[in-house]
Amino acid sequence: MQIIDTPLQDVKLVQPRRFGDDRGWFTEVFNEQTFEAAGLPRQFSQDNQSFSTKGVLRGLHYQLGRPQGKLVRVLSGAIWDVAVDLRANSPDFGKWAGFTLTAPSATNPMELLWIPEGFAHGFLVLSDTAEVLYKTTDLYHPVGDRCILWNDPQLNIAWPLEGLTPSVSSKDANGKLFAEAELPPVE
Repeated sequence: MQIIDTPLQDVKLVQPRRFGDDRGWFTEVFNEQTFEAAGLPRQFSQDNQSFSTKGVLRGLHYQLGRPQGKLVRVLSGAIWDVAVDLRANSPDFGKWAGFTLTAPSATNPMELLWIPEGFAHGFLVLSDTAEVLYKTTDLYHPVGDRCILWNDPQLNIAWPLEGLTPSVSSKDANGKLFAEAELPPVE
């Protein structure tokens, strides 16, 4: 398993090693010892899966009180996944990074994105449909559920919309501006 640094401190791309032959392939997606050695969590509390159509934009979500780290992977289709650093004491505070994640195939390697606690997360569906599965380090905590507006002018995320009008939920359409959002406490 290869763990790759990204432009944001503590956000990692995880590329499991794939073993294959003319029948197909096999990979180990999670191994607690490998994750622990790489500084990633070795325990997760919840798995979430979504199915969305092209142009659906989900986010930017995070939780207060019981923050969630997320290990994201695409089961079918393709998404553009975004992480925003909300940790006020981080050198990357207020910065974002985007990653194209696709379902693995004979030619596409499997990639997972690790987004630690203290980050907002969102994604845009690039393919006709996409299924996304992500593991979280804590359970859903409705009281702490927060959302930053996906098109916040201060964050200025360069969503690859290319003529698409994003389809967002009412919750996401009414997200807070970054400057007004209640952010995780400084540790």
